[in-house]
Amino acid sequence: MGLATTTAMTRTPPMLDTPQRSRATPAPLRLTRPEPPEAAVLEAVSGALSYHPLVAWFQRFNTGAGRLVNKKGESQWMRFGFPGCSDILGQLKDGRFLAVECKRPTGRLTGDQVAFLTLVRKHGGVAICARSADDVMRGIAQLRS
Repeated sequence: MGLATTTAMTRTPPMLDTPQRSRATPAPLRLTRPEPPEAAVLEAVSGALSYHPLVAWFQRFNTGAGRLVNKKGESQWMRFGFPGCSDILGQLKDGRFLAVECKRPTGRLTGDQVAFLTLVRKHGGVAICARSADDVMRGIAQLRS
């Protein structure tokens, strides 16, 4: 019994008993530019469209759903727009329909959005996925050539 007590007292704690682990070098710090939110992209695209000489008109088109409450407090579910509809709809001065879907630089189109843009192109309209105002300017500039 006396031997067990002595051994327990002279033994080093388990964390000091293990060999030192080599410290791994930390991963290099990756600095990335913060992405603008989709609302900022939409604002920049709207500004570019408002001054473009080939654009007759355009309008922001909201899509979604929500509860509509009347003065009596009664509510009903209401859907506005339709799935896949672009953020901006408009018309060029030559009469062609314009659809612009605004996305963040790393944003992805949904299946419904791809289908809508494809439909617009199929029927002679101009469909653009814009991640910046430059994308809209390039997309419309390609129409001239």
